[in-house]
Amino acid sequence: MAANLGAHEVMEIHETLTFTIDGINHFQLYRPYVRDQHLLQMLDHQLQFMTNEYNGLVQLLQQQGTGQQTAYRSVKNVQPKYGLDNPPNLSPNMSPDQLDDRDVASGMLSCHKASAAVKMKGALECADPQIRRAIQQSAVNCAEQAYEVWQYMNRQGFYQVPTMKEMTTNTLMHHYEMAGGVQQQQPVTGSTQQNAAGMGVQHTAQGAGAGAAAGMQQHGGGMSQQQSAVAAPGLQQNASGGGSQNDSPSELNQTAGYTSPLTQ
Repeated sequence: MAANLGAHEVMEIHETLTFTIDGINHFQLYRPYVRDQHLLQMLDHQLQFMTNEYNGLVQLLQQQGTGQQTAYRSVKNVQPKYGLDNPPNLSPNMSPDQLDDRDVASGMLSCHKASAAVKMKGALECADPQIRRAIQQSAVNCAEQAYEVWQYMNRQGFYQVPTMKEMTTNTLMHHYEMAGGVQQQQPVTGSTQQNAAGMGVQHTAQGAGAGAAAGMQQHGGGMSQQQSAVAAPGLQQNASGGGSQNDSPSELNQTAGYTSPLTQ
């Protein structure tokens, strides 16, 4: 197979395998500094997978086996935690003895991210379809392992996710429209529901005030014009209030944002 590979293709494969070896060596260096057993199990599992994956690529290149690449399976459907909860200050360690679980997990995450980029770039330059698919799957596996590490860091509060204001996020997310003039249904946000509710209360109060005024004019023939003038401001005041006295401004202005403290 080696004689049928292009020059640029060979260099990209060389870069991919070298990067894979560096990643395995890095994980070996991290292992003595892990204290959390869950992180240690994750590191050992990923290290074994990376080693088997590397052997499969070498077998494929040297035609010593099928070289089939398997997909990495990690935990799915885990709800991320958004928001900041007193994130700690970071600084470089002055000694290897200062390495902790956050440092190890961050190193693992950076390794997987860099490997995914290098391997996908290498796969795009491969002409051989079997090698191309194998390296492409390896890049996807790095992305899956990176997300598994990120989930651990997010759960432990090591990797917190800052958020924007709800109005800013909604504006950016709904800034784009469907191609071909397809109409999109406008999503209902918390502020939209509150505005609609406020308008409904206001219209109800105005309707009640108008009905009461009409009733007094019809049945209150004995009422003087002065009494009617006294009653009208009270009705106008209730109508302009837009709701009952129990509706506080804080309840009307509440937003449906998701905020969860990042605790272990």
